[in-house]
Amino acid sequence: MKKLFAASLIFFLALSLLVGCGSQDTAGEKAGEEKVFKIGISQFVEHPALDSARQGFIDGLKEAGFEEGKNVTFIVENAQADFPTTQTIANKFVSEKVDLILAIATPSAQAAANATKEIPILITAVTDPVSAGLVKSLEKPETNVTGTTDMNPVKEQLKLLKEILPNAKNVGILYNAAEANSKVQVEIAKEAAKELNITLHEATVANSSEVNQAVQSIAGKVDAVYLPTDNTIASAIGAVVKVCNEAKIPVIGSERGMVQGGAIATLGVDYYLLGKQTGAIAARVLKGENPSEIPVEGSKEYKLIINKTAAERAGVTIPEAVMAKADEVLEN
Repeated sequence: MKKLFAASLIFFLALSLLVGCGSQDTAGEKAGEEKVFKIGISQFVEHPALDSARQGFIDGLKEAGFEEGKNVTFIVENAQADFPTTQTIANKFVSEKVDLILAIATPSAQAAANATKEIPILITAVTDPVSAGLVKSLEKPETNVTGTTDMNPVKEQLKLLKEILPNAKNVGILYNAAEANSKVQVEIAKEAAKELNITLHEATVANSSEVNQAVQSIAGKVDAVYLPTDNTIASAIGAVVKVCNEAKIPVIGSERGMVQGGAIATLGVDYYLLGKQTGAIAARVLKGENPSEIPVEGSKEYKLIINKTAAERAGVTIPEAVMAKADEVLEN
């Protein structure tokens, strides 16, 4: 019996050593592998500003050492301006257990925040993250959300309108009343308009198919049209410009994509650079920083962009003083 017990003990000790060595080898292999992060990108709609922000984000991450095909996998989804779809996308990302969500534009950001309080959410192209209920404050979010805001220099843009069109008294403003970011900008515009002796004529839409009719409803009442960074309007800039060109009404945009699409000028955010800022913040989160303690950043620079050809089509001569300050002059 003693011999049998001793043989059994030796067998089990040997087996334990073998299992231990196997576990150490497996652990060593895992420890040597670089983690591949899964990032879900939820974009509200396709238009040049948001597309640029998305590409800037990807490039910003790459500069910080997080590159697709190496240590990052991107899952890109677009809601095509459909609000319920933003929630479906957010829920999908949660079920797939992504490591981080990039939400581009306010509706996508709100949907992501509704879907999870644990997965880090990076936002960009969100005008007012506080009023949208995403963070407690820009300085200290205190939630799982951080990133960048595209708060527009609305007052400065209306001043630019007056500098180009000093006799403009009645100005149309188009927006989707369901977009929280747009409502914030409209309130700012109303205050600025009082100081600049401008009467605003509002026209609201629920979707891009209503844009043409909305522009036509104010075309006979206004000297110019101002467009905030509204996603629905931005995605239908062609319809806005077509009606305004026919009526010889100049359009002042709020970002480069609108000017490229036919608005005559803007002093606005560079969404590619804003996206890169967001990517740099995302890299910090992937390296272990808590998003609740990372301040939400604003754009670090605005650009004056003029579309000389669009101005000619609208029958407007851009003053030399404005042309001299331009960061970029388009001719398309």
